Amino acid sequence: MTIALQATGLGVRYRRMWALRDCSLAIPSGRVAALVGPNGAGKTTLLHTIVGLLEPSAGSIEVAGEAAFMAQDKPLYDAFTVAEMLTFGRRLNPGWDDAYATGRLADLGIPLDRKVTKLSGGQQAQVALTVALAKRPDLLVLDEPLANLDPVARHDVMRSLMAEVADQPLTVLLSSHVVADLHDTCDWLIVLNGGRVQVSGDIDDLLAEHLVLSGPAELADGVTARTQVVEASRTGRQARLLVRGAPVLDPRWSARPVNLEELVMAYLRSPEAAALPKLAEVRG
Repeated sequence: MTIALQATGLGVRYRRMWALRDCSLAIPSGRVAALVGPNGAGKTTLLHTIVGLLEPSAGSIEVAGEAAFMAQDKPLYDAFTVAEMLTFGRRLNPGWDDAYATGRLADLGIPLDRKVTKLSGGQQAQVALTVALAKRPDLLVLDEPLANLDPVARHDVMRSLMAEVADQPLTVLLSSHVVADLHDTCDWLIVLNGGRVQVSGDIDDLLAEHLVLSGPAELADGVTARTQVVEASRTGRQARLLVRGAPVLDPRWSARPVNLEELVMAYLRSPEAAALPKLAEVRG
């Protein structure tokens, strides 16, 4: 297994404030990684540092191969036609694949002679994505690629992106506020909270490592002593615990698998909790 992206002790400071601090993570090649976190967590700062738009104040970051970036505001020129956007991309990028770009847009039914301002939000996202993909990057970094799109456009953009991942060697890192957008598309999860990496790992492995427990509130302290409790709540005499690990339980407890949204929200509500693999575990 090779690593597409590795950050070690990464920090970015704006004057006296740290936007990122002591961030370490690694993403294996060929993965589609989701970066989630609340507003102000440092997601855009991390993405900008990955693609070289910001310099680290501390630590290091390494990208294997070339990276392409698509910003949240869809970096397109309103006065350009689609064809002019492709010409712009071709002149700026030596590795530009013009046949791929025109072919992809033709398959999507997007006219090359139409001005960017006349395109729908979904079409603009597809043009911006095409410009990024035509650079033939090894790592594609997307900052909120589905922002301001309607549900149909969100689905279409994600479906086309997954088709690209299936057809070519490509690692994708995308940020999103909507966990539902990541279901069935991403296979690696990074949770950024308060400028620190809180969770990083294979989504299937993370889900398998966590359980939701329900049982008598008076027994909760015993469970807490034996396993990592990410989040706990109580309603009357009942306790609900989201735990990492599989403790031996009193038969009065019930257990069920956790879903992705529950997992993400539990960690975001518990900034002190973490689920981070060692680099050796990522490398396999």
